[in-house]
Amino acid sequence: MSIRRIVPNTASDHPAQNKEFYTSFLGLDIAMKREEIIIFAEPGSPTTQISLIRPQTDIPHPDVSIEVDNVDAMFERAVNQGREVIYPITDEPWGVRRFFVEDPNGTVINILSHL
Repeated sequence: MSIRRIVPNTASDHPAQNKEFYTSFLGLDIAMKREEIIIFAEPGSPTTQISLIRPQTDIPHPDVSIEVDNVDAMFERAVNQGREVIYPITDEPWGVRRFFVEDPNGTVINILSHL
């Protein structure tokens, strides 16, 4: 198993202000925009990213996203090690397969692979 990237996820209720800050001030591009998430990326280094997530009531807010090459193997590892899976392995409509676990500090980690 290898890790491809690690991205911080910040909760945000102010998408317009954040868009202006991250694009105009920091010079990042919008790599993905959906109602619940905006991902900003460095133009010359597309894996250098930050995600702004609008809090949702039905899905926990992940603090960090970790893209791996085999999410199913990581899910199996989490289950075998008795890790607390707080969001089940799911194929999402935007093209990722993911699940959430909590680390010992209670930090919610989004483990994902692109489909």
